[in-house]
Amino acid sequence: MTVKAQLARFALVGVVNTGTYYGCYLALLTWLPYLAAHVAGFALSMTGSFFLNSFFTYRTRPTWRKFLLFPLTNAANFVITTGGVYLLVDLAGFSDRYAPLVAAAAAVPITFVVSRTIMLRPDVPAKPVERVG
Repeated sequence: MTVKAQLARFALVGVVNTGTYYGCYLALLTWLPYLAAHVAGFALSMTGSFFLNSFFTYRTRPTWRKFLLFPLTNAANFVITTGGVYLLVDLAGFSDRYAPLVAAAAAVPITFVVSRTIMLRPDVPAKPVERVG
């Protein structure tokens, strides 16, 4: 599959992931402060994103190693969107309902590059340690 096709699939998964995140965010916003709702919604949607990207975007087998590394793909996304939400809501006076959608757009290219690197990296078994002596 070409990088262009992967990017298109990544974008589609991103739309689904954003919808999942936003639904969770709005539901949690009814009883949590906006930043707590953002963090919880982000964590829930990231798990679904891992499986969608494994099977649909990159057509690779999900492994525990990839699952444990996958949050790194979203670290930049998390920093950009969290900072963006804060800046938009507290400093720019944006609505806390729409700020996450605006902030998410800036993080897409960085997340794709990191995600592709982790998801397509081959799982190499550890080499056995030879005993000396």
